[in-house]
Amino acid sequence: MDNKKGKIKLTFLGTGTSTGVPVIACNCEVCQSLDQRDKRFRTSALLSIGDVNIVIDCGPDFRIQMLRHQVDNIDAVLFTHAHRDHIAGLDDIRAFNFILNKTIDVFGSAQTLASVKEQFPYIFAPGRYFGAPQLNMHVIDDNPFQIMGVDFTPIEVLHQEMKVFGYRIKDLTYITDANHIAPEQLDKIRGSRVIVLNALRNSRHVSHFSLSEALEILAELNPERAFLTHISHFLGKHDIVESKLPPGVHLAFDGLQIEI
Repeated sequence: MDNKKGKIKLTFLGTGTSTGVPVIACNCEVCQSLDQRDKRFRTSALLSIGDVNIVIDCGPDFRIQMLRHQVDNIDAVLFTHAHRDHIAGLDDIRAFNFILNKTIDVFGSAQTLASVKEQFPYIFAPGRYFGAPQLNMHVIDDNPFQIMGVDFTPIEVLHQEMKVFGYRIKDLTYITDANHIAPEQLDKIRGSRVIVLNALRNSRHVSHFSLSEALEILAELNPERAFLTHISHFLGKHDIVESKLPPGVHLAFDGLQIEI
């Protein structure tokens, strides 16, 4: 199949911040909500184009996310950055190694992959430990690149002072963990029909967009549809927040699938 021409299907595997929702020991109305849309794994997504499956970030909930969605094959892991809530599930890649008898390609910036190697030294040690994940590491920069025939354009954003990559794939742009996007990077996003953007909470935060900041960016870029992710319990209950959003803007939730 020509993967450049296939439809994009994006599955939100997780839409929560680093603590997940509900938060351990929290009795707030969001954490006690019975609405399944208020139960959020750490942020991750599955990008399916043609016959290619690419996971964007694999945090500590990766194993259960794969089981929940009955994912029996992935072709690559694409990292946005190396914070633990985005990489902690890397060890579970070995299940795909064993069952499918293949090595998995991993893509990220030089800084991200260096941090991955520091945090998982046994995977990369000389005389590899039997049972460790089998990975092909690929360094990317701010230039466009391909994964199995699928074109990606990196969008460099700031997560406080940390450089994080979002990605544009055809008419979809996916950005998480950002609190600033420079004008030249915004230009890379313009024209996207669908934008996924982080919105942590209602008040300002040092390293994430607040809801109002995210909505301001989306109003400028004016996509057909937008979905907010990397959400904390401080944002509020899903149904209440969703009811107040502008037309075309939605709160993403775990398990949501969209096609572009």
